[in-house]
Amino acid sequence: MGFILSKSMEQNFQKQQEFMLLNGRLQLERQLVMQNQMRERQMAMQVAWSREFLKAVKKRKAVLLGPVIPLSFILAYQMDMAYGSLIHRMRAEAESIMVSESERLDVPHGMPTFESIEKSRRAKAHLSSLLEK
Repeated sequence: MGFILSKSMEQNFQKQQEFMLLNGRLQLERQLVMQNQMRERQMAMQVAWSREFLKAVKKRKAVLLGPVIPLSFILAYQMDMAYGSLIHRMRAEAESIMVSESERLDVPHGMPTFESIEKSRRAKAHLSSLLEK
């Protein structure tokens, strides 16, 4: 009776360990995807900001106005950002970048996977155990 009970408990324990491992892996993969999407959005906003800045410079022809204008130009740009439609234009440009120029947002060597992270973690753990000896 004790043998049957311990075998059943061992099977349940093993199933629970497999479930926890699978659940941890799924959680890590979801976190990686979410972080990558956030990174892509941030990069798209940075590119959009740069494009909007260059458009504003081109429209105002700052070279002709000389060194008197830079401070007023910066003030006007900040006012447009705070009270105007700059953020809406930037968001629209960022969405356009994500749709039509997604290759600009790719991570070097591709998206990290669970396997690549585990391989790196194991290599570092093995290295640290060697250094402790």
